[in-house]
Amino acid sequence: MNKLSKSFRVYKGKRVLVTGHTGFKGSWLCEWLLALGAEVHGFALPPPTRPSLFNQLRLSRRIKSHTVGDVRDLSAVKSVVRKVKPDFVFHLAAQPLVRLSYEKPVETFETNVMGTVNVLEAVRQAFCNGKSKCSVVCITTDKCYENRETSRPYREDDPMGGYDPYSCSKGCDELLISSYRRSFFGSPDSPVWVASARAGNVIGGGDWALDRIVPDCMRALAKGAPIPVRNKVSTRPWQHVLEPLGGYLTLGVALASRTRFADYAGGFNFGPDPRANRSVKDLVVEVLKWVKGEWIDKSDPNAVHEAGLLNLDIRKARRVLDWRPLWDFETTVKNTVLWYDEVRKGACPIDVTQRQIHDYLVVR
Repeated sequence: MNKLSKSFRVYKGKRVLVTGHTGFKGSWLCEWLLALGAEVHGFALPPPTRPSLFNQLRLSRRIKSHTVGDVRDLSAVKSVVRKVKPDFVFHLAAQPLVRLSYEKPVETFETNVMGTVNVLEAVRQAFCNGKSKCSVVCITTDKCYENRETSRPYREDDPMGGYDPYSCSKGCDELLISSYRRSFFGSPDSPVWVASARAGNVIGGGDWALDRIVPDCMRALAKGAPIPVRNKVSTRPWQHVLEPLGGYLTLGVALASRTRFADYAGGFNFGPDPRANRSVKDLVVEVLKWVKGEWIDKSDPNAVHEAGLLNLDIRKARRVLDWRPLWDFETTVKNTVLWYDEVRKGACPIDVTQRQIHDYLVVR
């Protein structure tokens, strides 16, 4: 058993609340936590896609409790936190799509900003007058930074910002997380320790969202159609979903240690090795190495603005948490495509997902 696997023993038997557990990343996180022996509870809206990884993994029957609720509803969030009394909270619930944020900006801000306020407020009211302890990891995004689209990777102390409503909402998230931490959870004696995790452009099996390149690829290829590519030159820090999830879990372990408050209770970037920063075209070409097909340029000069260049500096996570990315670009794409291919051919999604988690931990 490797070092990381041993540190994750902390989760065995612990109550873990995952908001947004019906989404792509939330489903992978629940599967990993189940493998670690955690008592997993979820709070989220119904699965946002059909099919959905949540349903493919049959998680509603496998986790301890599955609560359908909206993070915009403070009373509902308070109720589930009081009921579960979690040792850990991983807050993933969000409106996660840039293009949709242009269509629904109010819903995006309500969900992403007030949703996070409600989670932190529910935790504050449930824990700050008692002896129980809770470690909270709030997941935001790499798009929380004021992106100047330069080649310099963004560090955790760079200014928050955001051109589009989604990115701006996540910049606001980081500011309010910092405010709650300093106002209510600001000392090592606090029963609640809070950190934020910034990652983006995550790919992996079981993502069925609209307007994301890998699901677009797999849907098109399944129909025998060319892959529509709308931003072929945009460069992104592509990473497999297990990479940031490993970071979130590592950060949770650090918070639960109740040591090094100044180091652990803050913001962390979780991104790939810089060599994984590739264009959308590069990603599609790599996908087509594993499955037959072709792609077509669907660039639209009148499309809404999306960032063309965005990189993260991950040296803080390396130094403070001893975390590092393991799967290179080629391995990331290979495992992503093989998940879809194996499931399409009849393999059990649970088995495929568990095997990839195991393979990732072996590398660790």
